[in-house]
Amino acid sequence: MSVDQVLLDQLYRARLMELRERAEAAGFKKNGSVEVLRARLIRNQVMSEHDLSWEGIQAMSHQELGDTLKIFGIKSSGSHKERRQRLWLHLNHDSRRLTVENLAEMERDKLHSLCRKLELQLTGTRTVLMGRVAGVLASQGRGWGQIKRSLRRNGLPDVQTQTVKTIQQPEPEEEVIVIEVPENPIDFMQPISQHQIEDAVDLLSKSDGKGLDSSLQNLAGMIRDIERMIGTILNSHGGRWSEQEEELFLRIAIRRGWPVDDETISTRLLLVAGRISEAKGSRDVAFQETGATPVSAPKAASGDSDAIARIRAKMTEAEQIIAGLR
Repeated sequence: MSVDQVLLDQLYRARLMELRERAEAAGFKKNGSVEVLRARLIRNQVMSEHDLSWEGIQAMSHQELGDTLKIFGIKSSGSHKERRQRLWLHLNHDSRRLTVENLAEMERDKLHSLCRKLELQLTGTRTVLMGRVAGVLASQGRGWGQIKRSLRRNGLPDVQTQTVKTIQQPEPEEEVIVIEVPENPIDFMQPISQHQIEDAVDLLSKSDGKGLDSSLQNLAGMIRDIERMIGTILNSHGGRWSEQEEELFLRIAIRRGWPVDDETISTRLLLVAGRISEAKGSRDVAFQETGATPVSAPKAASGDSDAIARIRAKMTEAEQIIAGLR
């Protein structure tokens, strides 16, 4: 499959503001997260000659699906059906919004539509439909929704781009996005609800059919330790849960001797960690001071300014009395 390698390399490396500028210049929608924008631009600029509608995806061969997934920078392995599901999800949904937890808020018609697009059975109650979609999301894991880390950091290997003399300017960071800061800092060490813990245990201990059930069961038994570790990381990183925090989480897990060497286990554990962090109120950018929990955050008293004014007045009066005695 022949594509513009230079343009693709640029889109892989581009940050949010650059992607927005590209989308605006090309007349495309510029809303959405950095990965949603990246997928939109790759679809419309790199893969514009290919039919990537649901029907077009259904008509692709196994090899074509693998090549297309590689162009979008996401996981390309799996069965024919898994590849179709992954590509459709990546092109049409934000992985941070379409989560297992958010399925509980969807109406039956929306779940029915998702089942149809994901090639699942369409019969059953709303709960049954929700379970089918949740199963696909769990099995796909982190295989969609964001490009591979190596592509984001290094782009495509052996791509020769022309050197262009430009005025050096500070590269915009995603953290400059204006976000809503809560009036009272969140204490991420507060435990999540019991039903959320049970959902996390079910997702973590679900059989994978690869002989890893015992390791997954062991991790499921440590779910409260996992939750506390996530809370500690969120408190120390201002409520942010991103790739950096995931890497830290895995490093700590390895130091503790947890069985996360297998990619299947680490992927499942990161999926559960992401769900728990979302339940605790995390975001993809820091939004409060490090360690600023309701316990440690300074609390401003309503009469502070009046008290300070009175103290200053007393000090001035005392100085005048002392000066008069000299």
